[in-house]
Amino acid sequence: MSVPTDTALAHALDLLRRGQFAHARAVLEVCPPGPRVEILLAHAHAGCNRVHEAARLLCRQAHANPGARHPARDMLDLLLPHDRVEEAEAVLRAVRQRAGRDIRTHDMLGELLLQRGRTAEAQAVLADGLSLSPAQLTTGNLMAVCFMEQGEFAAGHDLLRYILNHHPDSAMTHANLAHLLAAWNRTDAALEAHGRALALRPDDPQLRMNHALTLLKTGRMDEGWDEYEWRHRLPGRLRLPSAGLLPVLEPDADLRGRSVLITREGGLGDMLMMLRFVPVLADMGARVYVQAPLTLHGLIRRMGCVRRVFDDRRPPPAHDWHCPFLSLPRALRRTAGHAGRSVPYLRAEPALVQYWAPFLPTGNGLRVGLVWGGASRPDVPAAHAMDRRRSIPLRALAPLAGMAAVNLVSLQMGTYATQMRDMPAGMRLYDPMESVRDMDDTAALIAGLDVVVSVDTAIAHLAGAMGCPVILLDRFDNCWRWLSGRTDSPWYPNLRIIRQLRAGQWDDVVRRLCSMLAARDLPPSATTARP
Repeated sequence: MSVPTDTALAHALDLLRRGQFAHARAVLEVCPPGPRVEILLAHAHAGCNRVHEAARLLCRQAHANPGARHPARDMLDLLLPHDRVEEAEAVLRAVRQRAGRDIRTHDMLGELLLQRGRTAEAQAVLADGLSLSPAQLTTGNLMAVCFMEQGEFAAGHDLLRYILNHHPDSAMTHANLAHLLAAWNRTDAALEAHGRALALRPDDPQLRMNHALTLLKTGRMDEGWDEYEWRHRLPGRLRLPSAGLLPVLEPDADLRGRSVLITREGGLGDMLMMLRFVPVLADMGARVYVQAPLTLHGLIRRMGCVRRVFDDRRPPPAHDWHCPFLSLPRALRRTAGHAGRSVPYLRAEPALVQYWAPFLPTGNGLRVGLVWGGASRPDVPAAHAMDRRRSIPLRALAPLAGMAAVNLVSLQMGTYATQMRDMPAGMRLYDPMESVRDMDDTAALIAGLDVVVSVDTAIAHLAGAMGCPVILLDRFDNCWRWLSGRTDSPWYPNLRIIRQLRAGQWDDVVRRLCSMLAARDLPPSATTARP
């Protein structure tokens, strides 16, 4: 019997990676049998929705290699990038049914459900796994994430402590405990847990980056920005040579004749927040180039201190140094401009303000811009989970509908905008967003408002950077940038925070918002009055 050639298997694997599952199955079905062929054939069956054939082969190979990585893990790596979630779930359920006492099957299915936001289902699957082995490391950590997702911090804390009693040298568990404690706003205890994780894995860039975010949340900025540089060691994070990174500049640094390239990093909110530091480099004499998404180009050009702004589809210009957006606070921390340019450092285009004025309500009522949801990003599980916690269902904002002399203007984009099809009774939302092209248009709308009310999104940063009053409706496990235990912001003096008192509970937040609007108790404006 001939052995399948490496060329045939490599071709089949390439087809699987490209999502051509039926073609890969045709190639593999004519190959002589063997473990490698069988595993790849199982993946091909899964992609073709041949659930039971895939499960049978995966279970047979898993049984033959009980100490190895379960082959269904590789199936997930092949199916999920092609959005074959339903097929993957069906196969995992069939695998779990065939091998119910293999706890790895509970972990895989529970993790998939957790990533898709189906937390209660994930918790039930993982509970079955823990009934087989109560101190199982992976299962226990996944269950703790379920508890965190549901705001059950005490239960997650107790479970992770129990796991650590049995696995005291698990850096992953110490790190998850630190993450839970930081989300629970117990930052001192979180830093202690980070310390124990780092003592076990001091050179793990992901652990160091998580530690950095907790330091930043506590306000220990210099330490946090130093630690955050570890992110450059994660795969794909630093696209340009590390030797060219902008160093920490001295107070008397003279950058005349030198060029600095600011490279795109993070989301729109990150870049809008960090643009405050770009004029500082220009004031020191640098020629500044900025790489950013097209939607920000108009705003950046209008700053007047950038030689050239371009997107990442174009090659960067020649430069002496490069600096990712989120490394700017560290590079400038010793300089006179360590806090960046004061608000407002971004401005709307006057012609656009005039163009968009007719789209806004008239009269003396309070013009309130409203954003209730973020970018959901279902392809990035961690971001998708965070977005579920930070976003408010539009129906939860129903009390705004009954407020006199308050005119609501939607600034909402993306999938959450569809909630306007079923608005709360009596709510009227002016909605100009269908014609908005970029952040320049959005800035022009904001310039005509009295206040922006937003969950933690880029719009809050845009309004903050423009000096418009902002009321931030914030989740309990808030982002590091809003610090811990504060209702104001060192980034934006014109921003006030209304934070959840309990995870997932928005009722009290909305009540406090209505009280502020009714009393006209708005944050101070750093701009001139609206036109």
